[in-house]
Amino acid sequence: MTEPTDRPTAAEDVPAQDGAGPEGSAAAPEGAVPETAAAASPPEAAPAEDAPAPETAAAPEAAPAPSVSAAELDALQAAEEAKQGDPALDEVESADIDVADDKELPFEKLAAAARRLSADRVRTVVETLLFLAERPLTVEEMRAASGVDVERLEKALDKLSGHYREGPCGIVLHEVAGGWQLRTSPDNSDFARRFLKVKPQRLTRAALETLAIIAYRQPVTRPEIEDIRGVDCGAVVKALLERKLVKILGKKEEPGRPILYGTTREFLEFFALKDLASLPTLREFHELSEEHRDIVEKETPAEQAPGIEGIVAELSDEKLRAELEAKRAESDAALDELEQAMAAADEKARAAEAALAEKKRVDEAEARADAEPGPGPAPGGPPAAGS
Repeated sequence: MTEPTDRPTAAEDVPAQDGAGPEGSAAAPEGAVPETAAAASPPEAAPAEDAPAPETAAAPEAAPAPSVSAAELDALQAAEEAKQGDPALDEVESADIDVADDKELPFEKLAAAARRLSADRVRTVVETLLFLAERPLTVEEMRAASGVDVERLEKALDKLSGHYREGPCGIVLHEVAGGWQLRTSPDNSDFARRFLKVKPQRLTRAALETLAIIAYRQPVTRPEIEDIRGVDCGAVVKALLERKLVKILGKKEEPGRPILYGTTREFLEFFALKDLASLPTLREFHELSEEHRDIVEKETPAEQAPGIEGIVAELSDEKLRAELEAKRAESDAALDELEQAMAAADEKARAAEAALAEKKRVDEAEARADAEPGPGPAPGGPPAAGS
């Protein structure tokens, strides 16, 4: 229990207001709070003199502010100011500053003007169109955009391709998916991926095997793919459809109407192929050297699946194999006949050489006999002339 004290309370310190202020001061309006009371409003009850002072509540520690650089602050402030805009222009209507669209030049006039372009100018036009295109451009699309005839466009493309191929350029010109496209050089792929912050697109061995079967045997059904690989391919085919490397071509006319699958334009662009005829043949697979096979095996993601030889064996069909065997047998028979003919020719040549040597020996013997003096006429022979 606190002891009484003679210290006046806050109410005693402030004189009562009866509507009139001290001399020389204006009366406060009714209902207004005096400034002195508002400025120094003490607590309702003063603590005792000998009572310990109450502990002041500690203010909660503020969370440390995240470190923001000056450049980021300036960017945030500029973005905020851009959102607010200029208040003085809120009531002003925007003026029309765009020029009316010009009418497109008729193709006949464009083609007539294109005939007067030099070969170098045509090459720059083609290069510009290839740079602007987001996908491979066909020669017909270039002709429609420039008016230049197809022959001059093909010459310009050939020259551009040689320029990018021969010189040290970071850009190459490829003929892919039936068109032409400028692409980054494969030598600089690491720098391009680092700048774009993208990961290299790689396919698993299962995806590569399934895609190879579809590419070489299309149109092909899913049961046919699974019959070659020996495993379920549903998930892999679905992933290839999502990547737009495979598309549905239709349904096969047989019981069950299975779906037929084939490759897409994106497949040609992904593998930088001009068309499906640019795919390597089975003979080229067989002719791969051991060095190239090791490279292929090393670069292909490792999974439990057969190697290149297994894929080649799966992709080959019986009819083609029978034809190859028949042609191989014919070539072996022809080779045997050729060897027999060469052996007979060698035997005839040796016989001719022996006959020539024998004739030469006889001729030499006759020559020596003619050179030696012969004996006199035999007794009883005809008399010598003039006897």
